[in-house]
Amino acid sequence: MSEAYDVTILGAGPGGYVAAIRAAQLGMKVAVIEKENLGGVCLNWGCIPTKALLRNAEVVSLLDRGREFGFSVSDVELDFAAAVDRSRQVSERLVKGVGLLMRKNNVEVIEGRGVLKSSDTVEVELKDGSARTVESDHLIIATGAHARSIPGITPDGERVMTSRSAIVLRELPDSVVIVGAGPIGMEFAQVWSSYGTEVIVVEMLPHAVPLEDEEVSKVVERAFRRRRTVKIMTSTRVQGIDVSADGVRVTVATDDEESVLEAERALIAIGVQPNSENIGLENIGVETERGRIPVDARMRTNISNVYAVGDVTGEMALAHVASAQGIIAVETIAGKEPKPLDYDAVPRCTYCQPQVASFGISEAQAADQGRQVEVGKFPFRPNGKALALGEKEGFVKIVADRDTGEILGAHMVGPEVTELLPELVSARTWELTPEEIARTVHAHPTLSEALMEAAHGVFGEPIHI
Repeated sequence: MSEAYDVTILGAGPGGYVAAIRAAQLGMKVAVIEKENLGGVCLNWGCIPTKALLRNAEVVSLLDRGREFGFSVSDVELDFAAAVDRSRQVSERLVKGVGLLMRKNNVEVIEGRGVLKSSDTVEVELKDGSARTVESDHLIIATGAHARSIPGITPDGERVMTSRSAIVLRELPDSVVIVGAGPIGMEFAQVWSSYGTEVIVVEMLPHAVPLEDEEVSKVVERAFRRRRTVKIMTSTRVQGIDVSADGVRVTVATDDEESVLEAERALIAIGVQPNSENIGLENIGVETERGRIPVDARMRTNISNVYAVGDVTGEMALAHVASAQGIIAVETIAGKEPKPLDYDAVPRCTYCQPQVASFGISEAQAADQGRQVEVGKFPFRPNGKALALGEKEGFVKIVADRDTGEILGAHMVGPEVTELLPELVSARTWELTPEEIARTVHAHPTLSEALMEAAHGVFGEPIHI
């Protein structure tokens, strides 16, 4: 059976399903092919369930701080399995919501594994074993990515896990070695350590959250090292992992020595690899570079009617990037001229405690580029709302061009900074300067006052320090 569509989308993650909705809004007949679950990794095994678990962990941490807030708790029973069950319920609700959106927008969802046969044809192996041919004028590849592993180490989902197996683990580990101190590694460290798991985080680079501003990284490291059950080892490489019936032995090395870490389980959290294999790219001549599908500013591949969005492009492996790329792709197909995505203005968030949020370049990167900058920095310690919350660690830092006032980047660590970031991203997008942020009245008391103070700080004029 063959049916024709205006657009066929391979993959229903944040890139694919958002592209489908936007295409339908623009009057296109749309088919989405998905071999697993609507919502992709983000809704099912990534962004959403981890945030639900982190909320549970936050509540547990507050119970530990009872005396600070004037209460005491005894005989508390922590049920980690219940926390995992709650995270699955949150995911399932959002996945059902995506299904409703597909029906509302008359998007046909085809459940099965799709393989490109030509630039306008996809062969789908349906879940019942039958086959279906889907034809369309345009194709969008939105197949996402999977967890990257260490050469010579194969995760088994039990002793050696990736985030996908870890997110559904209902049995709280006694001890875990986490390989990688990026967002995934630090968020799992937050969750498990809050419930009492002994956690060792191993990072090859000199700091935790290594892609962030170094001052931000140092605040995060101090916060985690104050936890009784966390150890962070930076500038440390993993040489190998041996698995036994009752645990793992992780061999690590620094420039000075080699040692062995023993734990019940290990989590590999070192990034992702694009899902570009076995989808038929070679059948139609789509070019790849080390597994990623290169695209232009409109998400076009080297084949004129074939587009790619999301993690498979190898740009920034973030759900909101995938969604933005999906919208650009379908608006281009519709003959519009969408504004290209400014990757320097894309928000980056890590939801451990303290939270980390940033966009653009750091002070050090600006110096490497020969940019002359002014930096405004304001700590949360004098902020009234932060003190009231009992979350006074961290700061807001704004990096601005000295001559033009253009905001080149912002780097924050502290309470709810992931919710504060959009103001600064919007300022960058619409070419506001720190002066305009500083002159904007911010409600008192709010955490957002720290943004205003940091903007004043660009001119050396913060009010409350």
